[in-house]
Amino acid sequence: MIFRLPFVLGSKCFKRICSAPNRLKKKVSKRHGQHFAHCLFLIAFVSSFVWFSLRTLNDEHANDFDPFERYGVFIAIFLYFCRMIPLLALPNVLFNLAGQIRYCIFSEPVVQLSLMPPNPPHMRIRVVTRGDFPDLVKRNVSRNVSTCVSAGIPNFAVEVVTDNAISISPLSSHPTVRLREIVVPPSYKPKSGALFKARALQYCLENGVNQLDDDDWIVHLDEETVMTENAARGIFNFIVNGKAKIGQGVITYANEEIVSWITTLADLVRVAEDVGKYKFQFKNFEKPLFGMKGSYVVTQVATERAVSFDNGKDGSVAEDCYFALIASAKGVKFGFIEGEMWEKSPFSFYDFLQQRKRWIQGISLVVHSSKVPMSVKFLLALNLYVWICLPLCTSNIVLAGIAPVPLHPVVSFLLALVGAGNLYMYPCGFFRAFPVKRLGIFRAVACLCGLVLVIPMNVIVENIAVIWGIFGYKYKFYVVKKEPISQVLVQV
Repeated sequence: MIFRLPFVLGSKCFKRICSAPNRLKKKVSKRHGQHFAHCLFLIAFVSSFVWFSLRTLNDEHANDFDPFERYGVFIAIFLYFCRMIPLLALPNVLFNLAGQIRYCIFSEPVVQLSLMPPNPPHMRIRVVTRGDFPDLVKRNVSRNVSTCVSAGIPNFAVEVVTDNAISISPLSSHPTVRLREIVVPPSYKPKSGALFKARALQYCLENGVNQLDDDDWIVHLDEETVMTENAARGIFNFIVNGKAKIGQGVITYANEEIVSWITTLADLVRVAEDVGKYKFQFKNFEKPLFGMKGSYVVTQVATERAVSFDNGKDGSVAEDCYFALIASAKGVKFGFIEGEMWEKSPFSFYDFLQQRKRWIQGISLVVHSSKVPMSVKFLLALNLYVWICLPLCTSNIVLAGIAPVPLHPVVSFLLALVGAGNLYMYPCGFFRAFPVKRLGIFRAVACLCGLVLVIPMNVIVENIAVIWGIFGYKYKFYVVKKEPISQVLVQV
């Protein structure tokens, strides 16, 4: 049944394409044609990987034997434990495959609602920063304001929330757009002891600081996040629709100047997750079953104040994930926002490693918090535990060859499916982030070949991050470098 999932969803996708006259004229649109071709490639990739894996496993275990007699009880249990741990990732894989087939993974133009409400909702773009990169913040604020104006977004303003004053001033190009700088005082301490970004976000919600009405909306961005016109229109449509109170969209990392090709290629997995499980969970379940990211988040003010970011130290390292799960436990509806935003991948291996370490530590604190109900964190917990056991999962590459153990055919199939789904994240992210038309055939092929080298590197880095995250101090918020050296030199 599980093996048929790609074919069933692919069939539904094809029927949906053929039954959409508004999207078709005389032939299938180019975008849907690309997506259908992607579905065929996905099915071929997964099927081939599963077939090859099952054939290999069958060859390994052709001779039945008792692993407890051959290896001893304790070693046999350890071997089976290592082999079965990857099955915890099965829900994650199925959600990713379902989303990647059910919905078009390619960027599509977003059309703003033709009917403008008589009283357009007020939108506040909120950028949180420590103030370490003031020029970056000012540059991106200017870009994002220009983007919103070009997209025709009415009634919006910008807030920069910072620990250190950056002296942001009104834009000469758009003097009517209101800019507000909020400096979080060092003396401010939330009631629960929230730290880092959560502390800054909570300060904005305090009486006397908050200037927004309950019906207003906040667009949360990181200091390096760049909006596109599609994202601006998608946010406006999401707000006017009003069915969900929290939303999120796709972020890509391969736009404009690419500082580090290796980390950018490694981040293709994050892009594939956005168009896979995150889109699928928000559109079909309206819940953050696997959590939520901290940037490109749109929330209604009343909802944000009811949920709060004042969630103690455990809710301060991965404040985005903690906030989303608490909101879900309170019955808040989530939605998916069309249109993408742009960010940069870490510029160095050290930053890349630190970023991953913070994520695993932050999610671990969320999952093990007694204040977050198990009903809303179950699938996230499965993801965390398979992530923590990544060194054991990786060891299967060697152990499966030197110390094989007999497995039931169904188990072998599911393990192969998990491997295929995880490996496919890289080409899926590539198709979404690197349009072949923009790269050209030669560079596209070179990038695909580069993925072969990046995947082992990424596995090694993730393993180091897991070990460091487990044994390292957890209540620390490392901020990766956001501005490339070339930009700093130009400014100097």
